[in-house]
Amino acid sequence: MKIAFTYWQDGSDWLGHLDEFPDYVTQGASLDDLKAHLADLQRDLTSGEIPSVRHHAELELAVA
Repeated sequence: MKIAFTYWQDGSDWLGHLDEFPDYVTQGASLDDLKAHLADLQRDLTSGEIPSVRHHAELELAVA
């Protein structure tokens, strides 16, 4: 399973979010550590453990 994510480095910290859930940012000490935190976050967000999760999606519209 592949999940898209966005990340950036701020000083010595690596920050990122899952593209489907841009409101939930996490951090790690390295890129690998960040990926581990993102995997945990994905599990938590999709398990129902966190209430009222906001989702990001795309809407396809027909061109008239």
